[in-house]
Amino acid sequence: MTSLWERVRAVALDAGLDALGVARAEPFAGTRRHLVERKAAGLHAGMHFTYGNPERSTSPESALPGARSLVVGARSYRAAVPHPPTTPAGRVARYSWRDNYEPVRRALGAVADVLTDEGHRAVVLVDDNRLVDREAAVRAGLGWYGKNTNVLLADHGSLFVLGSVVTDAVLPAGIPVADGCGTCARCLPACPTGALVAPGVLDARRCLAHLLQAEGDFPLEFREALGDHLYGCDDCQDVCPPNRLEDRRNPPPAAGDDDEAWVPVLDILDASDEELLARHGRWYIPRRQPRYLRRNALVVLGNVGDGNDPEVEAALRRALADPDRMLRSHAAWAAERLGRPDLVAAS
Repeated sequence: MTSLWERVRAVALDAGLDALGVARAEPFAGTRRHLVERKAAGLHAGMHFTYGNPERSTSPESALPGARSLVVGARSYRAAVPHPPTTPAGRVARYSWRDNYEPVRRALGAVADVLTDEGHRAVVLVDDNRLVDREAAVRAGLGWYGKNTNVLLADHGSLFVLGSVVTDAVLPAGIPVADGCGTCARCLPACPTGALVAPGVLDARRCLAHLLQAEGDFPLEFREALGDHLYGCDDCQDVCPPNRLEDRRNPPPAAGDDDEAWVPVLDILDASDEELLARHGRWYIPRRQPRYLRRNALVVLGNVGDGNDPEVEAALRRALADPDRMLRSHAAWAAERLGRPDLVAAS
């Protein structure tokens, strides 16, 4: 007779998950301690996600009283990076080329249906600050914490989206896997801003992926390091040997027609608020204010644009005349960086 776990696993894999495991729904005491300590040290840079209420995000029972198990799923988002367009463009981190959370949410919803059909309670948590999914994945034996803070799945790397089902069903728990990084530390120097301050410790105040989503001016000291990153950053994952080995063994699929690996920054600077939210609204945009997309686009333009290009010049002139002080200041930085202080003087 097929066990409940076997049915759950078959449904999950059939629904598109690449890996599945189970962890006991015990409090994440060590993770809670780390969150509290790093928050006190300011390493969270004001991020609310999982840091806002560490007691809740490290306690599965807060999501489902009486919880006994966590069913943890992973789904790959590997894809080959296409060549950038010929116009100035910003790079988008691979996990954000499309909505990679929806397929995980749907697959774990199918898992929850199996459990509820058997009379159990189940709650799906995907990209939700009620649970630290990485800790759940490690406890379920899906992988280990890499020195870049990502979870690496054995033989497959870190390019996965994670999610969990909290349930009162008792399922066979997985066995945590051993650390596979060994002495490798390639990710640490690969970070453009030195945000990986120690193995497994990220200072979000220096992390480009966080700074692109933070309010206020983009820090002056990190603007050149931003390069062409418009949303997210994959640099520490790109140099990771397990990811590179997986690409050699199983070449990643080509990017889909709807995948958004590159975004022309001049388009962002020319679009209306409504157009920007329609195109990029699934990204995290501070306070849902498109001005932050324009801010990021201006920094990228300053790094990759040609100051003598008439279209670049026109975009800078418009931004230098914008009523938003933040955009004017970032446009001035971009113009100076592209050798066009005359545009600033004329504004």
